Amino acid sequence: MIKSICEAVNLVIKETGGVVALGNGKEEVLALPVAGLMSNQNGYKVAESYTSIDQFAKDLGSTLLAPFMTLSFMALLVIPHLKLSDKGLFDGDEFKFV
Repeated sequence: MIKSICEAVNLVIKETGGVVALGNGKEEVLALPVAGLMSNQNGYKVAESYTSIDQFAKDLGSTLLAPFMTLSFMALLVIPHLKLSDKGLFDGDEFKFV
């Protein structure tokens, strides 16, 4: 498992941002090189890549309706209640670090 996480992180670093799924000897990457959040590619190509990586994650066993969107929103500190950030625990209701 640790090896897989390292491989995934290295793929994200290589692409200067993005989302990655890997397993069963395969990997899929949606590169998001603009601030690590956006793509400079054609929107239709990005949509096709996102659909593919989303389905791949589900094929690997994810039961989430939208695995990558779920992960993206979990990190937003402005979404209410408690969130864990690189600076500590953040209370979104009180808008301050605990």
